[in-house]
Amino acid sequence: MQRRTRIAVGGLAVAVALGAGAGAAASAANAGDDDEAPITGDALSRAEAAALAHVPGGRVTETEAGDEESLYEVEVTRPDGSQVDVQLDHDFKVVGSEGDDDTAEDDD
Repeated sequence: MQRRTRIAVGGLAVAVALGAGAGAAASAANAGDDDEAPITGDALSRAEAAALAHVPGGRVTETEAGDEESLYEVEVTRPDGSQVDVQLDHDFKVVGSEGDDDTAEDDD
């Protein structure tokens, strides 16, 4: 009987450890999200139009309302795969943009 008790307690300890690890992983995955809400409704249509006018030929891949740099941020992916974050004010005017500079410089 003692052997069964030890096996049961050991199994329970493993289950608890796995559950704690999964919870920590979920928390880490959401750590960068803060309170970043996507743009919705009519504002979404207007923000997408303004961003795509600023980055012709691209496609909107992500939006954010209440960004730390502006009221709206629209991530646009260009046909070559590079990305541009377009910052918009409350009138949907571009107040800034920042390109993704993660281009490969290796010529292997």
